[in-house]
Amino acid sequence: MESLQPVIELLQAGKTASNSVDVKVYEKSFKEHEGVRLLMVKTSGVKYILATGSGALYNDLQGEAIGENGKACALTHENRLVLNKYFAYTAPQAFGTRVATIGLGDRLGLASPGHIETVRGHKVKPILAQQSIRELTLTNRTMEDLIDAAAFAVFQEGYEDGYGADGDHIKEESDIRKALDLGFSMLTLDCSDYIPTGIDSKSLEEVRVDYEKLPQDVQHYYNEKYLDKTFDVNGLAISFDEETLVKYVLEYNEAIKYMVHVYNEYINKLDRDFDFEISIDETETITSPMAHFFVANELTSKGVKVTSLAPRFCGEFQKGIDYIGDVNQFEKELSEHALIAEYFSYKLSIHSGSDKFKVFPIIAKYTKGVLHVKTAGTNWLEAVRVIAQSNPELYSRMHQFALDNFEETLKYYHVTPDLDSIDALEDVEDKDLPNYMNDDAARQLLHVTYGLILSAKDEDGNFVFKDEFFKTLDEHEDEYTNALVKHIGKHLETLGM
Repeated sequence: MESLQPVIELLQAGKTASNSVDVKVYEKSFKEHEGVRLLMVKTSGVKYILATGSGALYNDLQGEAIGENGKACALTHENRLVLNKYFAYTAPQAFGTRVATIGLGDRLGLASPGHIETVRGHKVKPILAQQSIRELTLTNRTMEDLIDAAAFAVFQEGYEDGYGADGDHIKEESDIRKALDLGFSMLTLDCSDYIPTGIDSKSLEEVRVDYEKLPQDVQHYYNEKYLDKTFDVNGLAISFDEETLVKYVLEYNEAIKYMVHVYNEYINKLDRDFDFEISIDETETITSPMAHFFVANELTSKGVKVTSLAPRFCGEFQKGIDYIGDVNQFEKELSEHALIAEYFSYKLSIHSGSDKFKVFPIIAKYTKGVLHVKTAGTNWLEAVRVIAQSNPELYSRMHQFALDNFEETLKYYHVTPDLDSIDALEDVEDKDLPNYMNDDAARQLLHVTYGLILSAKDEDGNFVFKDEFFKTLDEHEDEYTNALVKHIGKHLETLGM
């Protein structure tokens, strides 16, 4: 800690810069509160918040004493809670239905500074803390880690314009309770377990048999409300014949019951603003605009207020690559999805929204710039690009490991890369390794194997890649920030944000 003494002395003198070659100072973090001065620094790859002065804030922060009235405070969960207590901008907040938001999944806990720099000056609010339970498990992280990393990044960058924290693709009520207790500002409820597949392909006779097994009062309710009825949705006519209605009821009735239960049991009881998103996209069943209306109409009639809803769009929104499918068909259906969302006064949500540049202008046009879009793996891929540029030997080992273990990842992700189309490592010079991140198949290969890469250990129990990966990114922190500003910035610009 001796290297931090000169910075503490400067802080005490009311200055925020340091000439020490051993210490990196994040000058945007400088904050003064009732006689206490704070500044984030990094030395030997470890970040601290330096505190000097006296008062409640100084006393609440836990840290190691440096000189007189100074201490170095580690970036712990406890110290994050202290920042939340004294600086409201470091705590996540909800943004409601009238503000465009972008989910910026950060699998490493390192991307938020770059994300913050990216959104400055854009008409969008960042959801900095966003990882699904699946991703948390694969990366050995916790919900606490998510918000901690985001809050410290916000403090580091002096970003006071607000950020959100999303309990992403949560299914279980125990995880819902935990997310709410931790102060998450958003919940994406994944209802895929309640949506059966294969119903669309059945005949009317087949589905009618299953429909008639439902309780009589349920059949009567849906028949009276929808059968042979037409609804005017901002000029869009939506009609339900028997086959359409029966299939939608069989597909979504149980999911709707779960949505209503979660809303009434948890969301509606909150005494704070909260963003509640419904996800019906993690299924093989494409959400037609009519199905979207059916779900939304049922939620509205039952008093459920959602901030955003994510349908499963036509075509394919595969991870890390552009849209696959008929763009004209997508535009037709997207325009109707957007009308429905506007009719029910919530935002349309675009999941697996990374790198869908082909359809971003269409999405921007029909949502009128008010939407939620989720990105995640593309931020990891930009980190991989930095590794390829700065540590080609590490990248090459990661790439080969990904090839060797790709099949294992298909239990978690639906991707269809042609691995044979990827240039062989032995044919690529080190200087050209970053170009792998411009190839769709290679992007998907590295995208879905991140969990295996970060958790792989050798016979002695040592991480094969993780420690060197993080060390390399630490040494090239600014390069990673610049890469995110460029790549995510392209998303925002193409989406008209």
